[in-house]
Amino acid sequence: MSMVQLPGLADMIDVISRERNLPKPAVEAALQEALLKGYERYRRTLLLDSGAQFDEEYFYNFDVELDIEEEGFLVLATKMIVDDVESTDHQIALAEVREVAPEAQLGDTVVLDVTPEQNEFGRMAAIQTKQVLSQKLRDQQRKLIQEEFQDLEKTVLQARVLRFERRSVIMAVTSAFGQPEVEAELPKREQLPNDNYRANATFKVFLKRVADGPHRGPQLVVSRADAGLVVYLFANEVPEIEDEVVRIVAVAREANPPSRQVGPRTKIAVDTLERDVDPVGACIGARGSRIQAVVNELRGEKIDVIRWSPDPATYIANALSPARVDAVRLIDTEERQAHVLVAEDQLSLAIGKEGQNVRLAARLTGWKIDIKDIASYDQEAEDLQLSQLQSQQMAEIGSEASPDPLPEEDADTSASSSIADPPEENEREIPSELEEASPDLES
Repeated sequence: MSMVQLPGLADMIDVISRERNLPKPAVEAALQEALLKGYERYRRTLLLDSGAQFDEEYFYNFDVELDIEEEGFLVLATKMIVDDVESTDHQIALAEVREVAPEAQLGDTVVLDVTPEQNEFGRMAAIQTKQVLSQKLRDQQRKLIQEEFQDLEKTVLQARVLRFERRSVIMAVTSAFGQPEVEAELPKREQLPNDNYRANATFKVFLKRVADGPHRGPQLVVSRADAGLVVYLFANEVPEIEDEVVRIVAVAREANPPSRQVGPRTKIAVDTLERDVDPVGACIGARGSRIQAVVNELRGEKIDVIRWSPDPATYIANALSPARVDAVRLIDTEERQAHVLVAEDQLSLAIGKEGQNVRLAARLTGWKIDIKDIASYDQEAEDLQLSQLQSQQMAEIGSEASPDPLPEEDADTSASSSIADPPEENEREIPSELEEASPDLES
């Protein structure tokens, strides 16, 4: 049979390749799949009156061959040689084959040209081909985007504002210089309240997720509120962090506070093994130049850089900066509860506006922090109350215990699960660099 002509095939492939940023082989593969689906529609329509049953694998032996130079395509079918033909789409008679190939044997396979005539490839088959082609091209784009950006997940990219969809900002990002732009979504919850998202404005964004599989909208999800963005900005501004002289131990960020009266704020704990290096001073820079560059990128977000300490009491006191702490009492090391004693004039500063300072300190350190006025703090009464509470808890546990004790493994799981609530979504752990931060708080 003659080839089905596709006038302008080469030009069509070139245009699709440019518009969709796809390589030509990917476009050709998508077109072959689409034409095969169109041929399936043609065969189903042709055999509709015969009552033939088509399962998912019925057309597995068919293939489409594109001819770019001749601007057309052929449909080929691989059929098995048999004595008695039961399915003309999958089998061919031995006698028929031996008319052209006398050496043919039963069980062999032959490839036959089953291309329909130009006028037989009907309108419905053409529509099916067009629909499948669009879907296959989208699939190819998603596959290429995933391959291009999957290694860049959890890194920072330069982004440009394109448009707004509902409450999200659609941005254009690139994986490297010279690479085509790809759309990414910046959801409302990942935006900063001080950002001005106008058309063509540029921002540094944190690539939070590369969606896999069918997905409506942009495949990339980026963030301006993730703690990882702060880590990147400091690493970019502070050479000592890049050289691993200073390390970021933990970070707690509240980019979208629960109240509009409170602005975004971040606390970051740093440390060093070098005696002659001041890790906090290195992050702040001369006259605050380094930290100011980070603050400017985050549109004025408040940032507290504090010194990490292996001593929990010292670490908690540092985390409550800029408040001056008089004493820290570690009430329960297993439950990680602490009382922090401050002067009356430091109470509001230690707690912070709507509790933000102590809330971030608790997340940064992983301790439940209770701020107390040192002038009215009765240590003996607090110790007595704590002792009574512990005794009451032990009594309740004893009364509720079943006759058969839990297996050791289950008991350990129950005990560990009650220590702390899971961290909030905006508290991310930086592998090998950041301590796990806990959102638990008592203030």
